[in-house]
Amino acid sequence: MTKNDHGLRPRMHADETFADAAVLQRLIERQFPQWADLPITPVGSGGTSNAIYRLGTGMAARLPLRPSGAGQAALEQQWLPRLAPHLPIDVAMPIALGEPGEGYPLPWSIVTWIEGEIAEPDRLADPHRFAIELAAFIRALRAIDLEGGPPPRQGNSGRGVPLSRRGAAMRAALAASQDVIDVRSAERIWEESLHAPQWNGPPCWIHGDLNPGNLIMREGRLAGVIDFGSFAVGDPACDLLAAWYALPAAARPVFRKMIEVDEASWSRGRGWALSMAVIALPYYRDTNPWMVRHALRVVSEILAE
Repeated sequence: MTKNDHGLRPRMHADETFADAAVLQRLIERQFPQWADLPITPVGSGGTSNAIYRLGTGMAARLPLRPSGAGQAALEQQWLPRLAPHLPIDVAMPIALGEPGEGYPLPWSIVTWIEGEIAEPDRLADPHRFAIELAAFIRALRAIDLEGGPPPRQGNSGRGVPLSRRGAAMRAALAASQDVIDVRSAERIWEESLHAPQWNGPPCWIHGDLNPGNLIMREGRLAGVIDFGSFAVGDPACDLLAAWYALPAAARPVFRKMIEVDEASWSRGRGWALSMAVIALPYYRDTNPWMVRHALRVVSEILAE
């Protein structure tokens, strides 16, 4: 385990960069002096793509942790204002696009703050209602007809590509996880997903990372979705990973009924959830306990089915 440059937390990625609150303060003073007097508060999360700071009460600063995320802020600036009017709940809207500086090497962004709490599956007051609300968001996103959206790419870890392209990473992760999961059962389910018929419809808009950390709830209701850095236009089955990542088992049938997908898409969605979880296990084992906890839960629930 290694620390990041400021020694504040374990470094999750070999190519990770980091900006603490002091660096962010200087960035804001130089680039957005109108907000220089606002308090900056670190936001603790299990996220792996951005360092997040609350800026005042109504905004948040998001600073990518890896060079592969350098283009995310600009894509959000370009597309979220066009996507948001079609969605049934709030999204973290871009306000400003920051430039590298003060020793921080990547573009960064300031977005709206969505008040609420992370929607942990075991803390949902009404899981069935939450499942319906989550399905409504995904269906609305999939229905958006906007041409020219970004394809799956390295910067979004290939979210939306055919599952077969994750084969090498999945095999390596399975081999490295034999001490924590039933690898033989996971391999069987993975092969079933790989052999499911592929998506033959038009590419759809996907969020790409509908895990609990990106779902905000207020008073038990789904209130907002954040972090569109993995969004793309591709196979919509990718967003079905939310069935296992964001919902308890009892609510999954309601979600499946409301999302209205065929058996092949559901199988590919299960494959996405399984591969995301299995690949996360060895990668974050020593650096991100939140991510590992959720990955183990997802694998356990998929195998139990």
